[in-house]
Amino acid sequence: MEENIIDSSKKTVLVVDDEIAIVELLKHHLTLEGYNVLEANDGQAALEIAIEKRPDLILLDIMLPKMDGLSVCKRVKNIYNVPILMITAKDTEIDKILGLELGADDYVTKPFSTRELMARVKANLRKVEVNNLEVIENAKAAEENKKAENKIVVGDLALDLDRFEVRVKNQVIDLTLREFEVLKFLSMQPGQVVTREVLLEKVWGYEYYGDIRTVDVTVRRIREKIEKDTSSPKILITKRGVGYYIATGEEN
Repeated sequence: MEENIIDSSKKTVLVVDDEIAIVELLKHHLTLEGYNVLEANDGQAALEIAIEKRPDLILLDIMLPKMDGLSVCKRVKNIYNVPILMITAKDTEIDKILGLELGADDYVTKPFSTRELMARVKANLRKVEVNNLEVIENAKAAEENKKAENKIVVGDLALDLDRFEVRVKNQVIDLTLREFEVLKFLSMQPGQVVTREVLLEKVWGYEYYGDIRTVDVTVRRIREKIEKDTSSPKILITKRGVGYYIATGEEN
């Protein structure tokens, strides 16, 4: 089919929605922006296309026949790391949080602004490009100076930027790339409070669009992995009404 013809010089976006009109609308705007577009109208087809074609980004509806979008999101993320933006008619907080906790990078609620959606698509793809560029640059730097260690150590927290590895008291912690980037950004300025808005701009790449709840959910997920007691965090601290910071270790 025409939608499966891929121009390797362009980024590819998979659009998943059981409403044909929405798929056509998004396909139209994405094509105008210069993207390849793949499409699926049910969850099972979406999963199969994602595994086979490995798109650069997925726009994924939650309410789908055969397999719901949350299940698709979880299974795709277990296979490879791709930005997933959930598109949902549901506007309840629990649906948004659940989507983020299953690995979604963002969500948009119907009815949505195509301008806003295109901005989020660009921001997520740009972030992947920046991360990939950093990986390449780190590899080159490591090759040039193998003895130099690219690490950040703050108290019990240690980040190996070359390996994308986090340790707390020398125990390796399994974080997603987004969680690592949040922790890295905060750890580069220990003790300094960073607002949710700044995190949203610097880590997610949103200057005008985005929901700070995305930051809160990601921080909570990080805490569940690095803190001994999430009700009394010692590493990733909240400055109420302002933002977050990494404790220098001198407070404990």
